[in-house]
Amino acid sequence: MSEQKESKFMSNLERVMMPIAGKISENRYLLAIRDGFMLAMPLLIVGAMSLLFANFPITGYGDFMKGIFGAGWDDFFNIPYNCSMALMTIFVIIGIAVSLSKYYDIEPVSTGVVALVGFLIVTPFWMNYTPTGTKSHFFISGIIPTTWLGSSGLFVGMLVAIIATEIVRQIDHRGWVIKMPAGVPPSVSKAFSALIPAFFVMYFFNLVRLGFTYTPYSTIHNFIFKILQEPLTSLGATYPASVIANFFMDFFWIFGIHGTNVVGAVTQPLWMSLQAENVAAYQAGKALPHIVIQSYQDIFMQLGGTGCTLGLCLSMIFLCKSEQCKKIGKLAIIPGIFNINEPITFGLPIVLNPIMAIPFIIVPFVMNTMCYFSIASGLVPRLSGILIPWTTPPVIGGFLVCGVRGAILQIVELLVATLIYLPFLKMVDKNYYQEEQAAPVEAE
Repeated sequence: MSEQKESKFMSNLERVMMPIAGKISENRYLLAIRDGFMLAMPLLIVGAMSLLFANFPITGYGDFMKGIFGAGWDDFFNIPYNCSMALMTIFVIIGIAVSLSKYYDIEPVSTGVVALVGFLIVTPFWMNYTPTGTKSHFFISGIIPTTWLGSSGLFVGMLVAIIATEIVRQIDHRGWVIKMPAGVPPSVSKAFSALIPAFFVMYFFNLVRLGFTYTPYSTIHNFIFKILQEPLTSLGATYPASVIANFFMDFFWIFGIHGTNVVGAVTQPLWMSLQAENVAAYQAGKALPHIVIQSYQDIFMQLGGTGCTLGLCLSMIFLCKSEQCKKIGKLAIIPGIFNINEPITFGLPIVLNPIMAIPFIIVPFVMNTMCYFSIASGLVPRLSGILIPWTTPPVIGGFLVCGVRGAILQIVELLVATLIYLPFLKMVDKNYYQEEQAAPVEAE
């Protein structure tokens, strides 16, 4: 593409996308959600690195660490992960409520705490447990399943944070708060002024919790999770199925919902069973029956993480002008090499960013088409079904599952993905760069 044509394309793209981006950037709820994720950002980065150290993709790494530190060595890394990324909904709820309350000029700290309590009220303090190797079911109460405190409860958490803040706002706007005399310390005054809003928020969500106990879903979490997953249950293991599954993974991520977990709950059991069939055929010396298996998804569809964002990270480091893009790219590159891309998803961001959402949807479709038909045509051999860690870096992963041609395919993927992301990244980078150049002038 010549420089003149590229400039024309960028101008047309900006003319279409910028008004949409402007509308979204002015929406108080989306801004609050964005800020909520940014609050969780440091914890996500530390959690992602901890996950990497616990699952470093080197053969024998686990046995080596176990030999030095003993059984349970990975708890040293898993516990920080479980207390950060695995509990991200808690931090996002507080961040959203605090951000939105500042917009409304109401007390942010108490609003954040009250919103979190509202979420805990609609979250079940029980779970059904089936011990490994048995068919017995046990009902355990007095606990909070961490499933709903992580990405699976994120959508409910965002709704609760916004609704709780709106309730507090309405109560405060009407003056339904306890006002203390002027001589009372501010901390005491704030505590009493939050009393009535807290009551309304807690009992509103208590009624929501009670209402769902009369439905087949039992909880609002099950309801939301069910309506997101159920349309996907009819998916098969074909090329169209892989395209549709990856579309929904990416689409959910654009709104901050962990699409890999939502869709993966349906597709992973199917793809793992197909993987087992490939392994059996490989061991028996028979033709491999399937192209789309779990390793196909892990190795060829997650090049740097959901959306195939490794090329995007490299472009941010070497091709961007703005310091913000460069720094986020440098921060995201190491996790990205191991297919962990929360730092770039929430840091650039891609979440709730209509400009970056376009390539985030397009790139996986192109990668899927290219990889599937490369394998179907015989240019690249089918995957034997040998399962390798999803954190295995690109090129190494392709080599391990498909030999040299698999590694070459991943290199081609990286180049193509980079070219698709680049014009959209340039648009975002241009805006950041202009803001950075204007900042010193505004300061003066």
